[in-house]
Amino acid sequence: MNYNLAKDVIQLLEQFDSENNNSRYSSDIEGFKNWIQHQQNKKPSPKNIIWEGKQNGRSPESVISTLLVHMSRYAKTYSKSAIAGSDFSTQEEFIYLINLKAFGEMTKTELIKKNIQDKPVGILIINRLIKNDWVKQTDSKKDKRTKVISITEKGNDALEKQMENIRMATKIVCGNLTEEEKYDLIELLNKLDHFHNPIFGRNIDSLKLVETVFNENFSNNN
Repeated sequence: MNYNLAKDVIQLLEQFDSENNNSRYSSDIEGFKNWIQHQQNKKPSPKNIIWEGKQNGRSPESVISTLLVHMSRYAKTYSKSAIAGSDFSTQEEFIYLINLKAFGEMTKTELIKKNIQDKPVGILIINRLIKNDWVKQTDSKKDKRTKVISITEKGNDALEKQMENIRMATKIVCGNLTEEEKYDLIELLNKLDHFHNPIFGRNIDSLKLVETVFNENFSNNN
């Protein structure tokens, strides 16, 4: 028996199980075969990918960072348009409501972390939502010492009034990507999010953040 081959197959199965958490492929041999085929087809040659500044030595990491910033700004512009003329003051307000509607009640800290924001900023947003009667604060059923936030009927109504515009905005953000490309992008962004989210939760001091994360993850690559 070729044990090295068996080991490689097991590693592939582990990777398949890890990356198939959105159930894009069926959890059987056919799904596994389709995943392997897709893995082979989706790997373009670096020589065929062109980006601004490549000839002058600009790194792929620099391009990715810049494009992610650009996409964030584009998305924010469309979101701002989606809530124009409504009772919402910022896009964060309806994003907070969407998270509460989708995931149910949670503590203030949990809600703020889910939206990847600093606590002082998140508290201000939550206080505005409470002032508008869009969310309410009650004792936790699990621990009476803890307060939880949940969306109110008024909050649901405010959200529903803007949902058509919000859906159009999210559709526009995805631009001209094909359905296959959307799944590929979700897979890559999920991988990045799984890397960065635990780091964000550690609240590392800004003066030490870059050095700490780099030394922990990349220092051995040089």
